[in-house]
Amino acid sequence: MMKGFRKLITLVLVVAMVCAVNAAALADLTANEYAALAKVVATDYSGKTIILHTNDVHGAIDGYAYIPTLRDWFKAQGAADVVVVDAGDFSQGAVYVSTNKGAAAIEMMNAAGYDIVTLGNHDFDFGYAQLMENLSKAEFTPICANVILDETGESILDPGVVLGFYPDGGTEEDVYLKVAFIGLETPETATKVHPGMIKEIHFTTFGDLYTYTQAAVDSVRDDVDLVIALTHLGVDLESKANGYRSIDLLANVNGIDFLIDGHSHTVMTAGENGEPIQSTGTKFGNIGVIVIDNETKQIEDNFLVSTAGLAKDEEVLAKARVIMDEVDAKYNAVFAQTEVRLNGDKAPGNRTMETNLGDLITDAMVWSVVKEGGLEQVEPNQVVGITNGGGIRATIEAGDVTMRDINTVLPFGNTVAVIYVTGEELLEALEASTFCTPDAVGGYPQTSGIEWTLDTTKAFDQGDVYVLNGKETSYYAPASIQRVTITAVNGEPFDLAAIYAVVTNNFCAAGGDTYNAFARAYNEGSGFDTGIPMDEAVVAFITDVLDGQITADAYGEPRGTQTQIVVEPAEEEAAPAA
Repeated sequence: MMKGFRKLITLVLVVAMVCAVNAAALADLTANEYAALAKVVATDYSGKTIILHTNDVHGAIDGYAYIPTLRDWFKAQGAADVVVVDAGDFSQGAVYVSTNKGAAAIEMMNAAGYDIVTLGNHDFDFGYAQLMENLSKAEFTPICANVILDETGESILDPGVVLGFYPDGGTEEDVYLKVAFIGLETPETATKVHPGMIKEIHFTTFGDLYTYTQAAVDSVRDDVDLVIALTHLGVDLESKANGYRSIDLLANVNGIDFLIDGHSHTVMTAGENGEPIQSTGTKFGNIGVIVIDNETKQIEDNFLVSTAGLAKDEEVLAKARVIMDEVDAKYNAVFAQTEVRLNGDKAPGNRTMETNLGDLITDAMVWSVVKEGGLEQVEPNQVVGITNGGGIRATIEAGDVTMRDINTVLPFGNTVAVIYVTGEELLEALEASTFCTPDAVGGYPQTSGIEWTLDTTKAFDQGDVYVLNGKETSYYAPASIQRVTITAVNGEPFDLAAIYAVVTNNFCAAGGDTYNAFARAYNEGSGFDTGIPMDEAVVAFITDVLDGQITADAYGEPRGTQTQIVVEPAEEEAAPAA
């Protein structure tokens, strides 16, 4: 039965879309994906307004070529209007955008014909000033209600935009539909971006997120037919404690008809309790569709279209290829081999546990500093390495290793830094950075030189909210150390009163993620930035120390210096004998 259904749908799609379908990929689509694609080409959309949406593109710039294909086919099926929007994180995530500080993403979104875009946390990775420079070249409307310029107290962009739709040749007096879009950024950006890069601005935190959103909604609610929140909030458990998830927003703000979401890379057409939320995942795996009936002025459908079944617009693809070819020429040279898969997964992975890639990166960071000297303040056995798991962005599969691989793993341009901390401060940093483990957290410590145990069966003793550069963050200091025990440092007993040199990245040194304890020491002058780019440190380590060969003996498995105590699942009772 299923094979017959697929064959029928394939026939419909091939006949209807001709060159707009990627015929080779059709056989791999699921029944739901077939149905969604068929809905695009076999439905009369006359009298409908269509919203196409993306999120968390993260540098997959060739995917922008899907947008004209899908937009044109909705128009061919009678749609009165098609609006294209994005929910943030377009500036970072692959060498194609990181090497030009996000400028290529703006160029490609212009080419694809986006109309409205909000901001994600990674869009600030190159700093507030760079983002605003990039956006000055945008041919679309960027919106965001809750990122505030300190000097003026006003949002850095218009909080939202109202679109009025009227017939061809008509005027604003003939408008038949008005839709307001409100843009929102996750408050977690304050500590997910290098704090030194965003000193001019702040992000509304805690209940202020709802207050600012409600004010933005109230300012337009009576004048429009629909209010759509275009948000970069996500549904990660890490964000639950502070109420920063999209489902939390909907529970605390009145007047939002639908929410287009990003941040957590979730593929969903509704929230966990049926909330009107849709999100496409990441990197153009899907494109979201919202269908508005112009007569009733209501949303009548929402669904996701898998891009596996779509062909790419050749004109937009050609623009992407110019950018990609230039970057590939520089970054695709092979410089090493790895016998093993180097784990860059998020969870389970670098945000939940020790990984072999985390071990390799922290070993390389420590080596890069030790070989240069300048750590005479401490003994060699008091030098350790820590990097945040959220800064490790990709896996390296077994086989050839290129500069592109390393830059994709470490795309932020961070440098290696050194901080001198007491054992007590080191313990605080580990405790704070594992507060929600086994749930994923970006600050999860990948370490070198530290043997430590994390007892996840004990609760995190939440203290005061961390304050960084005079502004509240999204994380809390531990009121006491309950979960983490450091058993040894480089084979020697751990000493709370001793001074340790922590080799980390400049993001963590400045208090990024959960590392406020590092920022206190760093801001007091107890440390320095080496200026060594992290990706260059890793490349040099692999080349000079490992002779270009990442072996199974060296990094086949995590080295086992981190131990987690977890709740064991209850044993099932044995079934009675038959």
